[in-house]
Amino acid sequence: MAKLSPLLKQATPVVVDHGEGVYLYDTSGKRNLDFTAGIGVTSTGHCHPKVVAAAQEQIGKLIHGQYTTVMHKPLLDLTEKLGEVLPDGLDSLFFANSGSEGVEAALRLSRQATGRPNVIVFQGGFHGRTVATATMTTSGTRFSAGISPLMGGVHVAPFPNAFRYGWDQATATKFALQELDYLFATVSAPNETAAFVIEPVLGEGGYVPANTEFFAGLRERADRHGILLVIDEVQTGFGRTGKFWGHDHFDVRPDVIVIAKGLASGFPLSGIAASTELMSKAWPGSQGGTYGGNAVSCAAAAATLAVIQEEGLVENAAARGEQLLAGAKLVGEKTPQIGDVRGLGLLVGSEFTTPDGQPDNATAQAVQKAAAERGLLLLTCGAYMNVVRMIPPLVVTAEQVDEALDIWADAVASVTKN
Repeated sequence: MAKLSPLLKQATPVVVDHGEGVYLYDTSGKRNLDFTAGIGVTSTGHCHPKVVAAAQEQIGKLIHGQYTTVMHKPLLDLTEKLGEVLPDGLDSLFFANSGSEGVEAALRLSRQATGRPNVIVFQGGFHGRTVATATMTTSGTRFSAGISPLMGGVHVAPFPNAFRYGWDQATATKFALQELDYLFATVSAPNETAAFVIEPVLGEGGYVPANTEFFAGLRERADRHGILLVIDEVQTGFGRTGKFWGHDHFDVRPDVIVIAKGLASGFPLSGIAASTELMSKAWPGSQGGTYGGNAVSCAAAAATLAVIQEEGLVENAAARGEQLLAGAKLVGEKTPQIGDVRGLGLLVGSEFTTPDGQPDNATAQAVQKAAAERGLLLLTCGAYMNVVRMIPPLVVTAEQVDEALDIWADAVASVTKN
């Protein structure tokens, strides 16, 4: 009998029968609060009726129409709807399947448009698992170990992670920008640097938000040196942070954004957006793919955008995110083993540390397991996997957040009590 790869370890013991809204029901009928959302994917909750109806209707019309062979209406409709929410000036779209493909498309565009070989990424960032995107990922060696040689031309600058450095935000930001300038002087000359590629909030790197001053420094250097600012919105886009785009918190203008995850409520779809002028600088034949812009995924994505708008899910993410962060901080204040609690919107992370401030993976893993036993599904992240993250669907209610926080407090206490 065939089996799944032994490397595919489940973060929870749940075998799902069906999902509805914020809940996953296992094969025994147990209801679980899903605060993983498929790693930030099921933005409208599990099986939102309007998304299901759109996908079902489309399946009966056209499942796949390869979009460099024929054009189909769901793709045209989605492109038009995205035009209503994309950042100013980003009016041209290319669609793919996964976040990794989106980042690779942005990388390819950046190098071809500028004629420069290098890209600068930031410590703790996650951009994918392909060879190129794993090279660009520094949130953990598990994503790139054992596949060397990696892609050339990728250089890493510090991210303003104040907790990691033990500094205040202003000091961490000043240091990160100074080190970026030092990188220009020692490793990648500005006129050989095609792009900065950065997440507004480190995802796999531990749910660490950037800040306005840091992004202002990146934008100024990008403009001064002719470097493109590529913002990876794969996990932070579509309302997840309490604003439609994660970078909206930081008053910054991107040249390219990468989109995926919450775009289609669980159907595979990703893409990049740039200005028509910039996108036109990509070389002929450099954009394409068999499944990108799949008709059913596009129909689901259009329905997702409609639900986000009609149900006020961006506003809900902001309000419920404040509630979730405040509740998680209360637990953190009572728990010496939690060194930091942080996040934006419905991206909240609690970092576990030892008494001397070192990463505490064992306690984080034990608490995540204890929460799952109590019916709250969570994930861990960070270089040492010592950050427990909460990523509920954007439809989560105040009552469900309170329920999750009660379970979280009980799980933390059960593991950390003396």
